[in-house]
Amino acid sequence: MRSDRLLSIMLLLQTHQQLPAADLASRLEVSVRTVMRDVEALSAAGVPVYTVRGPQGGIALLPGYRTDVTGLTADESRALFVLLSGTTHADLGLASALGSALHKVMAALPAPHRPDADLVSRRILIDPVRWRATPGPAHSALDLGVFQRAVFTDRQLRLRYRHGRDQRLRTYTLDPYGLVSKAGVWYLVADHQGEPGLYRVDRVLSATVLDDPVQRRDGMELAEVWQDLRRRIDDIPAPYAVTARVRETLLAKFLRIHEADLAPPSEGGPPLAGDDEPGWVTVHLRFRALVAAETLLAFGPDVEVLVPEDLRQSLGHRAAVTAALYAGPEDD
Repeated sequence: MRSDRLLSIMLLLQTHQQLPAADLASRLEVSVRTVMRDVEALSAAGVPVYTVRGPQGGIALLPGYRTDVTGLTADESRALFVLLSGTTHADLGLASALGSALHKVMAALPAPHRPDADLVSRRILIDPVRWRATPGPAHSALDLGVFQRAVFTDRQLRLRYRHGRDQRLRTYTLDPYGLVSKAGVWYLVADHQGEPGLYRVDRVLSATVLDDPVQRRDGMELAEVWQDLRRRIDDIPAPYAVTARVRETLLAKFLRIHEADLAPPSEGGPPLAGDDEPGWVTVHLRFRALVAAETLLAFGPDVEVLVPEDLRQSLGHRAAVTAALYAGPEDD
């Protein structure tokens, strides 16, 4: 553990040249006294590290001194080469740059770790796209380049955007925080008139980087805004509770589609329970609204909603209308 910490101190000082001892201690999750002992050990080993006194002082590394990555453990070496999998870096136009960087890392790895690291890149593949995902409008690295220019230069972005639910077109002037890749889909996280929002890149019809600087909310960073937006989507403040029963033969398929809609145990008991009638399982679900719960009709007679009554009536009406639509002449 100490050798890892010593290497971390050297890499941090290479990046920042000088850091307060308290800052180093916080980053490494140790005490200041431990940091000072580590600095003494580095100095004794010949690393040109020294302390600078005064209010602007700290721990410093002689300018120009560099170390390699031979201190990486076997697990750390393997973890690095998992980065070669997936498509995120390719979407950003960084595929060749990442490959080149990792080949340089490979050359600097301890010789015993190189075969394992190379094997990881050939044996582990990460594909972030779901099975049978509906293909949307393709976006290229050039398309994402417009968004990258905005987020890296801290400029406002003007979008012509098509909303998914009602297909309406809107024009927005946004203050971007950054880009997020979620399950293979790229999102722009940005404020619109001071309110945070998510904008799918594949729904953007046009994007222009403006000369005006961004006006982000004070103290807000991409990770914090993203977590807040995720909670708004994942958490249902006033869920539409549904109790239904599902045929056991269809339960696996039902759960693949509606696993995210299962009510937590704190809401109405366990999400799955036995049913009075053999061959059925009772499930407790929660949706955002009645219209979202109407998707249960897709299972036909293999799913029966028990409560609420307004959903039963809605599904019954839809089923009757559908039956009438497909009724043949002999049914008249």
